[in-house]
Amino acid sequence: MTPTLIIVPGLGDSGPQHWQTLWQHKFGAERVRQDDPENPVPEVWAARLHEVIGATPGELVLVAHSAGVATVAHWARLSGGEDRDRVRGALLVAPADPEQAGMAELHPELLALAPLPLEELPFPALLVYSENDPYCTPERAELLAEAWGAAAVSAGESGHLNVDSGHGDWPDGEILLSEALHAWTPPAVVRF
Repeated sequence: MTPTLIIVPGLGDSGPQHWQTLWQHKFGAERVRQDDPENPVPEVWAARLHEVIGATPGELVLVAHSAGVATVAHWARLSGGEDRDRVRGALLVAPADPEQAGMAELHPELLALAPLPLEELPFPALLVYSENDPYCTPERAELLAEAWGAAAVSAGESGHLNVDSGHGDWPDGEILLSEALHAWTPPAVVRF
């Protein structure tokens, strides 16, 4: 059975040309829609993710971008039980680091997401980061991946991996997702 993707956007809910929105339509994914997508509150955003997970049957894969990555980390810390067990894995793309120096000037609303939880995630994850992302240094991205027990992969100098950095449909991301899904799928049991 193919898992259902759950899109977890960051600030602004990832606009119509963002790869998350394009993937939502392409793959029939579910989407987390925050009441106030410009002002993250960890407990509120995590609760909305929890609602969407609870309303979506079967196995799930979380596909988070930017502040959505922090939402997944906060949700994993705050939630428990069978809903977490249904998450086969998470694709965590271009995390926004609310603890990064200068974030108050870049996006002060992201400061509300600090501190980021550093507990290991209860499901496999792949963190994709950029070497020149203004919202998270490569070193911090690798530290987050290690803390979360996630594999990490650099997308090179790709900005914030969004529309502004030229990532509309993002076919390379689809390849990474496909490879991660393959790695997260347990081998079939053959009975004789």
